[in-house]
Amino acid sequence: MTHGDTSPGPGVEPFEVFALRYAVHRGRRQVDNFIGADPHEAGSDLSYYIWVARRSDRVFVVDTGFGQEAAAGRGRTLLAQPADRLRLLGIDPARVEDVILTHLHYDHAGTLGDFPHARFHVQDHEAAFATGRCMCHSVLRQAYDVENVVGFVRALYGGRVQFHDGSAELAPGLWVHRIGGHTAGLQVVRVWTRRGWVVLASDAAHLYANLHQRLPFPIVHDVGALLEGYQMLHTLADTPDHIVVGHDPLVASIYPGLSSSGDIVRLDAPPRPLA
Repeated sequence: MTHGDTSPGPGVEPFEVFALRYAVHRGRRQVDNFIGADPHEAGSDLSYYIWVARRSDRVFVVDTGFGQEAAAGRGRTLLAQPADRLRLLGIDPARVEDVILTHLHYDHAGTLGDFPHARFHVQDHEAAFATGRCMCHSVLRQAYDVENVVGFVRALYGGRVQFHDGSAELAPGLWVHRIGGHTAGLQVVRVWTRRGWVVLASDAAHLYANLHQRLPFPIVHDVGALLEGYQMLHTLADTPDHIVVGHDPLVASIYPGLSSSGDIVRLDAPPRPLA
């Protein structure tokens, strides 16, 4: 699967794709965003997003964000509940059938209870990582929330988890691909849109600087896999402008917004050039 694949096949309807910003984290340092950075220099803020891919026959929600308790506990500013952001697009979380969890960190797999009828798509390696021996190490479990993981296990026992191992086509024009690196089972989402193949990188690349300068984010399971993942993103996307990173505030400003706040932007439209 490379960017040489120009189409998912004849007659496949393209998806609309949106990024929905629901929280921010301000006052970061460079060392918080890049391995080996100067701890005295100020760094980029982070924005927190969930994503939507929808067309006439299917709606996929990508990640479920976090709520007020996690925001308060981790010093993040919650702008809105992720479920409320979805309602602005006319999507009722209680009716969502498919949620792709790129990984199980607190900011990507919280609020699962707001999706009571969803099937959760996750990689085998991620579930094993989040519930296995690596969680004996505090540095690896710090970005997980035990109650979120317990909620995921409850959904599993309720028959609402679909596992994937590597690459899988969930619908014509929508794939997941395991990259790992940031966590053992992180997956990205490749979506066919009116402008071609767009890749929702999630935490395979937090910021554009991580991706373009090959500077790894400090929360990492396997640095080598993370660096290799940057190249995989370029392989999966039609062009670098088709890669949407996971936490960069620039996403909310370079893509056309549905409102002046920039909290919901369209990713199936081309971005403005990065400054």
